[in-house]
Amino acid sequence: MTPAADEGEAAPDFGFDFDLLRELTETSGVPGYEDRIRDIVRRELDAATDEVRSDAMGNVVGTIEGESDYELVVTAHMDEIGFMVRHVTDEGFLQVDALGGWDPRVLAAQRVTVHTEAGDLLGLIGSPPPHTQDEDEKARQRTVEDVYVDMGMDGEAIEERVSVGDLVTMRQTTTTVGDHVTGKALDDRVCLFAMLEAARRLEDPAVTVHFAATVQEEVGLRGAQALGVDLDPDLAVALDVTVANDVPGFEKGDRVTRLGKGAAVKLKDSSVITNPKVNRRLRALAEARDIPHQLEVLPRGGTDTAGFQKAGGAKPVGAISIPTRYLHTVTESAHHADVTAAIDLLSAFMETETGAHDYTL
Repeated sequence: MTPAADEGEAAPDFGFDFDLLRELTETSGVPGYEDRIRDIVRRELDAATDEVRSDAMGNVVGTIEGESDYELVVTAHMDEIGFMVRHVTDEGFLQVDALGGWDPRVLAAQRVTVHTEAGDLLGLIGSPPPHTQDEDEKARQRTVEDVYVDMGMDGEAIEERVSVGDLVTMRQTTTTVGDHVTGKALDDRVCLFAMLEAARRLEDPAVTVHFAATVQEEVGLRGAQALGVDLDPDLAVALDVTVANDVPGFEKGDRVTRLGKGAAVKLKDSSVITNPKVNRRLRALAEARDIPHQLEVLPRGGTDTAGFQKAGGAKPVGAISIPTRYLHTVTESAHHADVTAAIDLLSAFMETETGAHDYTL
């Protein structure tokens, strides 16, 4: 049994930099306000690539120059789902607007961080005790509009410290449960981590490789679409988490992926059908190098893969996904071996890309 890695405890020996993964997942960065996570990404890319730059939206790109003019983009998004304060009540409670897709059922009785100009504050999402609710109240479908944040101060004190437009993120540490890594924002920080780890490994590529950490994916793939026009790559491979409904209550056909069965090669989601030739090359590499892998057919949900396919003309695109349970909650969970498999598969793909592969259909 792998011991849990909590705050102050030694990182587990998973064969990768767990401390960096924990730093990435615990750092805040909602769509449009990715400043803190961007600083970490820039620090890591500065050490691993030849050149680092950012754009007006906040996308960060680290480039390793290759021997040819052929350009490959590898992308993972930086933003996490969160909230923006839309109203402060006279009593000092905060009402919020969602930044990204939330299931209101998972929000009750959670701790949050409110990011203000003067600093971070701890808040609580309120949840009335069940014995004070009648049957109609218990049965009512909750919405994000029903969410309020209790700041533990009166209205006058809060009015001086919190403003409309301040940001709210979930407050959670990243730790391990058995063989799983769990915490908030594994979507998509675990894939951002995989991209950074693969960048560290890459030496003297045959083609130029751009490592792109994108913004505003959770609100419509906006950063990737803009970056696809600016970079205009020859080939793009996106990294993102994918659904793993391998838990009680789901039929086998609805599981999409399973934890511990390897990196997922995406065939489709609701935003993209990936290039079959790119898929075949990913699968052939995984088989040749004994990298555990599975196939992903995701009925709903979109990724940056589509952003690069739609921007700048017809481009071959592929995607590697990390299976993750409990997406868009504070207990998102991934198997450490699947994280390693994603790093290994991406590294193999970059090392063997020569620019001579024909991806036209």
